[in-house]
Amino acid sequence: MAVERRRAEQDLLALAAALEDKVEARTAERDRVWRNSRDILLVAGNDGLLRAVNPAWSAILGLEPEAAIGRNYLEFVWSEDIDRTRAALEQAQSWLKVSSFENRFCHADGTPRWISWHTSTEGDLVFAYGRDVTEEKAQKEALRQAEEQLRQAQKMETLGQLTGGVAHDFNNLLQVISGNLQLLRRDVAGNARAERRVAQAATGVERGAKLASQLLAFGRRQPLEPKVLNVGRLVASTGEMLRRTLGEAMEIETVAPDGSWNTLVDPAQIENALLNLAINARDAMNGGGRLVIAAANVTCPPGGDRRFPELAPGDYVELSVADTGGGIPPEILPQVFEPFFSTKPLGKGTGLGLSMVYGFVRQSGGHVRIETEMGSGTTVRLTLPRAEADEDRLSDEGGIEMTGGTETILVAEDDEAVRAIVVEMLADLGYGVLTAKDAAGALEIIEGEAEIDLLFTDVVMPGAMKSTEMVRRARRLRPDLAVLFTSGYTENSIVHDGRLDAGVELLSKPYTRDQLARKIRHVLACRRPAGLRSKPGGDALTILLVEDDTLIRLDTVELLSGLGHRVLEAESAEQALKIIEDQDFDVLFTDIGLPGMSGDELARRVRDADPGKRVIFATGKACAPSVPGNAVPVVLNKPYNASAIERALKDMQSA
Repeated sequence: MAVERRRAEQDLLALAAALEDKVEARTAERDRVWRNSRDILLVAGNDGLLRAVNPAWSAILGLEPEAAIGRNYLEFVWSEDIDRTRAALEQAQSWLKVSSFENRFCHADGTPRWISWHTSTEGDLVFAYGRDVTEEKAQKEALRQAEEQLRQAQKMETLGQLTGGVAHDFNNLLQVISGNLQLLRRDVAGNARAERRVAQAATGVERGAKLASQLLAFGRRQPLEPKVLNVGRLVASTGEMLRRTLGEAMEIETVAPDGSWNTLVDPAQIENALLNLAINARDAMNGGGRLVIAAANVTCPPGGDRRFPELAPGDYVELSVADTGGGIPPEILPQVFEPFFSTKPLGKGTGLGLSMVYGFVRQSGGHVRIETEMGSGTTVRLTLPRAEADEDRLSDEGGIEMTGGTETILVAEDDEAVRAIVVEMLADLGYGVLTAKDAAGALEIIEGEAEIDLLFTDVVMPGAMKSTEMVRRARRLRPDLAVLFTSGYTENSIVHDGRLDAGVELLSKPYTRDQLARKIRHVLACRRPAGLRSKPGGDALTILLVEDDTLIRLDTVELLSGLGHRVLEAESAEQALKIIEDQDFDVLFTDIGLPGMSGDELARRVRDADPGKRVIFATGKACAPSVPGNAVPVVLNKPYNASAIERALKDMQSA
């Protein structure tokens, strides 16, 4: 018996030791899980006080675990999520089951971290583990925004194609109506009743033209003519205009600090955008209140800025229009940029003002955002990229005397009704007129012996030959020919990246007799004479610059622009050939040692197509390569400065 008892005791001791080893092993495993878990593990009492937290607390929240013990877990919850968190935990305690929810905890750096929690209750203790899903949520939000941007872009593209097609035909109809009304006004002069009716009809045409223009702006299909403007001066000048427009009941303040940066933007369109925003603000304040128009410099640092998530790193200028109105309700805020959406009574607005501003700013490479608070007002901010170039001097075509002339104008227009009314308007101004119904017919006349001073051509015409190709051929035959384009919709033939090509003159349909008269005098006055000039202040040349070195190319663009010339840029011969397909130019200015196709091979191709095209080779060699053509290319030795470029242009004229 004693032996059996000792054996039983030994077995019990061995079993106890084995159980103790298992407990220690399990405890060690639990401790390893506790220490190494990438998720937050915590134990809290029903009173909300934290009893234990694992090291992941520090890794995820940047807080020391020891400092959390004894504190209420709600102290670490993002303030806006406290009530929701308390309700979720109370539900878990009352139902005695696992509860799952998400909330935000405060990181040590003051930013929120999204945590996905699973909790359970046993007795008076709450056990929880939380996974950091901040990055996952950010990715989902980025995907959602990308999908929304894609949807918006597709919608804009579809609407842009629709409005472009409609605008072309619609503006042609308006041109016929407008032209006849202007001629009719002369016939009914002295008849007050008839004059009044003509004036009312002309007002309807203006409203229709504005509607078409706004649709094109929203669809980003309007031809922009950007200039380098100083936003401070822009705000100051716009403030004066708005004071006259909005009346004395409005308190208008302009803020234009010293040192405001420049931006590249269409002057007429940015003024129109600010006017639209100011009118919306006036209506939101029922005609009275405080309107603040401000300019500011904004820099988005590398890595982005949470305040401006849509901006790429770089420098920007910001134009803001702030009112003291009632604000925009949050439920309609996502719709305010939609075309034809309006909160105004029927007949009090088209709903195209904000959509026009949105489309124009986006087409200009900028962004629009709205900050609003019910009862406190609204601020609309237009953010545009900074331009490093000096401010442009703006020409004032409105200052040109509205007169006719005796020159001969070739009108190329496929719409018979439009062609007829344009011919009558030009004849009424004293001009001699020749006509063609398509580009091929116009070129045939140009190839003849008739004296032609100006070609007035629609951009979009039927037939195999495009208007732009006809113009290129016409200028080869007649270098001094003035060219004026007209269209209700320009497509992409003379507009690239949303901007009117350098050197292109455009009169958009519908236009008035006065606008036609001024534009023709302006184009005739600025036409290039047969002998090309390169002096600053002389007629500008359009120069195709081909240079693969970025710094040299940027410096040369600045030098050529400083001499008063327009520059088309390419970093390779292959890129230059693509530009040549769509745009006309006067001078090829090319480096010889280009990657891929060489500069001299590019010059040969250019001269094969146009033997009279002028060529300047920028090189370290002493002589120019042999290329076909009517004149020996000019060699410009590197390094060169503005004076050397000017001498090369002079030598080119005499070559």
